[in-house]
Amino acid sequence: MKEAEAILRAKQNTWVHAYVVLALLVGIRPEEERPLTWDHVHTGQENGGQPYVDVWRSVRRRGETKTRKSRRSVAMPRQAAEVLDAHRKRQQEDAAQAGHVWTVTGLVFPDENGAQRTSTHVLRNFRYLLREAGVQDPQSWTTRMLRTSFVSLLSDHRIPIEVIARIVGHSGTHTTERVYRKQLRPVITDGAQAMDIIFGAGPNASAEAPQQAE
Repeated sequence: MKEAEAILRAKQNTWVHAYVVLALLVGIRPEEERPLTWDHVHTGQENGGQPYVDVWRSVRRRGETKTRKSRRSVAMPRQAAEVLDAHRKRQQEDAAQAGHVWTVTGLVFPDENGAQRTSTHVLRNFRYLLREAGVQDPQSWTTRMLRTSFVSLLSDHRIPIEVIARIVGHSGTHTTERVYRKQLRPVITDGAQAMDIIFGAGPNASAEAPQQAE
């Protein structure tokens, strides 16, 4: 938990910080995050509704997600929505200064030329962030481990495996159990709400974590 909090504080106000926040607090795959565009990010700032992200694309062939159930819309915790709002504002300001037109169909995490970042470039910047966060042996980390950490945090918070499987886009609990067996614990709540409680953001920040039923 302390390590996750340190990671979420590192390199604030940068694109890689926003990337890590979205990955760690929403649990989308690295190949789903790199092609993500702003028209699929809904922070709720217009109407005060529940923030969510449409995970409809990936870097896979023809842009398809890994499986049919991987194509999903997932609620975002308020902390993630706030970070993405700030990240979008910086992008808009940078575009205005450069004399470019900012568009909602643009990438959320583009490189300096507006193109999709390579996995190698993302990984290198991710490890810089880990070093700043004081994580031991950042070279052993991959971006996919943020998704593993997401599952572990929800499981520790007693979220049912059926809910976790739905959030991460698995076709059933078998895949979740097989891939994340070490991260899963016996189980009640929901992903975005749980992350707000875990990291002390949103209206339920002061609420205690639900106790496991006897």
